[in-house]
Amino acid sequence: MHCSPGPTTAQINDELRRADMAEATTARQDVRFFSGDGECQAWLYLPTVATVFTRVPIIVMAHGFGGIKEMGLDKYAERFVKRGYACLVFDYRHFGASSGEPRELIDVDRELEDYRSAVAYARTVPEADPDRVVLWGTSFAGGHVTVTAADDPRIAATIAQCPFTDGFAAGKRMPFFTLLRLMGRAVQDWCAARRGKEPVRVEVVGEPGEVAVMTAPDSKPGFDLLIADSGLTNWRSQVPARVMFQVPRYIPGRRAKDVRTPILFCICDGDSVTPSGETDRYAAQAVHGEVRHYRAGHFDIYVGEPFETVIRDQIRFLERNVPVVG
Repeated sequence: MHCSPGPTTAQINDELRRADMAEATTARQDVRFFSGDGECQAWLYLPTVATVFTRVPIIVMAHGFGGIKEMGLDKYAERFVKRGYACLVFDYRHFGASSGEPRELIDVDRELEDYRSAVAYARTVPEADPDRVVLWGTSFAGGHVTVTAADDPRIAATIAQCPFTDGFAAGKRMPFFTLLRLMGRAVQDWCAARRGKEPVRVEVVGEPGEVAVMTAPDSKPGFDLLIADSGLTNWRSQVPARVMFQVPRYIPGRRAKDVRTPILFCICDGDSVTPSGETDRYAAQAVHGEVRHYRAGHFDIYVGEPFETVIRDQIRFLERNVPVVG
């Protein structure tokens, strides 16, 4: 009778590691790191398999336009950690518990600097592998991670979820009179800043016809659902209007062609905020780009079945390109 050989020691150890990862608990620490003229506050998640002797990949994560990490990013991080990945989830300066005045100021250059600082900090985490840093960004941050990965060839992989890729294209979708009123507020805010006065603010999300950055019919209902799902009660929904001088000129999708490591674009076909057609065009230029499409709107991706679908795809991408166990 022929007997097949039993499992090798390496195979047994591999199975044990996989079992450990499946049962990994979420160990979350509050940490801070320096960036520019201030500090960013962050959550550091470490899986139980992570030690200074068995370093794991670390995913650097931040939210989109005006968002903070409490707005659903913990759900993503917890799922990644259960697969054995470490996560650093941070707030930009001026947001959350990070430093910076005025509050809720959105500045593209400062946020890109914060991403670079977060990556530098992640590479110093003793349990993390400095050569296996992954970037994860959603919406506005989907643009930031594309730029960051293009500038840092040491980044192992990138995930850009419903990414903002073309501010000019997004601006063309805005109703003309809404855009005109937003730019008027931006001028007022710029003048107030020059005089040392309080910022002139605009709503991040509003109903059609209101003076807000996102006013598509599905924007406010989708955003309200995200806030309710996150359990937030004290999030400030207004930002200094001067950001409107930057948005139309910010076209991070142009840098996709410069990303030389794997990058996954998760595109919502019903996206009313970041045009999916433009994102498809830029994603096709990435050397090692992958694209997944979802029948969902811009804010649908954070909750319910769309979230479950996208997180499965992102985990598969990670395990294929940056496996925890090599």
